[in-house]
Amino acid sequence: MRKDGNDDLHAACCGHDGVDHEKRQTLDMLAAGGLAAMLGGLSLPSMARAQDDDILRIGYLPITDATPLLVAHAKGFYEEEGIEAEPPTLIRGWAPLIEGFTSNKFNLVHFLKPIPVWMRYNNDFPVKIMAWAHTNGSALVVGGGTDITDFAGLGGKQVAVPFWYSMHNIVLQYALRAAGIKAVIKAQGEELAPDECNLQVLPPPDMPPALAARKIDAYIVAEPFNALGELNAGARMLRFTGDIWKNHPCCVVCMNEQVTTAKPEWTQSVMNAVVKGAIYASQNKAEVAELLSRDGEGYLPAPAPVVSRAMTVYEDNADYIDSGAIRNQVEYQNGRIDFQPWPYPSATKLIVEAMSDTVVSGETTFLSDLDPDFVVDDLVDYNFVKTALEANPEWLNDPSVNPGDPYVREEILKL
Repeated sequence: MRKDGNDDLHAACCGHDGVDHEKRQTLDMLAAGGLAAMLGGLSLPSMARAQDDDILRIGYLPITDATPLLVAHAKGFYEEEGIEAEPPTLIRGWAPLIEGFTSNKFNLVHFLKPIPVWMRYNNDFPVKIMAWAHTNGSALVVGGGTDITDFAGLGGKQVAVPFWYSMHNIVLQYALRAAGIKAVIKAQGEELAPDECNLQVLPPPDMPPALAARKIDAYIVAEPFNALGELNAGARMLRFTGDIWKNHPCCVVCMNEQVTTAKPEWTQSVMNAVVKGAIYASQNKAEVAELLSRDGEGYLPAPAPVVSRAMTVYEDNADYIDSGAIRNQVEYQNGRIDFQPWPYPSATKLIVEAMSDTVVSGETTFLSDLDPDFVVDDLVDYNFVKTALEANPEWLNDPSVNPGDPYVREEILKL
């Protein structure tokens, strides 16, 4: 690999801020249910500031999941809604983003959808899902030199996931079970049985370099890190997650329930802008890819060719069809990434149910008594996003939306 290519891996993946020892410890503590302990050390002044003023403070990871929040800022949609928004703050990993949100440094963020389930019901934090940030937009890639051609080939292999509580871990383990492979969590170097796939958490920025160095055999993550792996780390696409679970949610837009309750008009204006951002991104993917890249406005540190591939190269790529990375496109009719804001209750219910069947490291007892139907109604605020969608009927043109009843759908998963 060329030296500048390796530098690109680290530059586009955000450097070392998200992968140092301290952040790894924080991530491990969070995964083990330590958020409640962290909250005890947070300062009250920062909490008061975020709740009392009307300045929008956005925290995000440098992944395409954040697109609607970033487009709304870049295109002036917050300003159009009368919202004063600070420039969005790029955060290097899930652990510090969660910490920033719980301390109210940020009042608008995107999280992997299972994270707010864990935050609200394991840690009693008043997080609310306000909308979906995007659909699809993730994949499993393997090292280019491996002979892995399907999920059964992951037996005896090392695979990285971005967070234990992630859609990625849920979909990966769904596919592994179907292939007769057991997901396990063992120390690196510990012997694996041929039917065991060892999982580890890596921040997204660490994944392409780890694959290139053959420290892992595969990883599953959001874009643009799959495209970055393809272009710079010798990765080969094994399967797109959106080709398994049709139009699945990945990241969701979240706010603090205390804020939404205290400031409903302000919250509505924020959500109006976010919905506009999602619609614009859906209709202008090539333009948005350039805009977000480091060659455009620099919201994402990845170069334009990487972000463009992550947002636009899909069913027109013959290699993806021939290799089986895409198998259900004729039926699914979706994109590599799509932007549809409505938080379908059926998907929330599926995720809550699937979390109980998903192997994770850390405390999971909170899931045992968690009623999925209760979570569907309690975790998600449907009112603000529905009002915003009704004011922007262009969203109905999205092919994933059922014209008969756009607020209801059937969840489809198949290999």
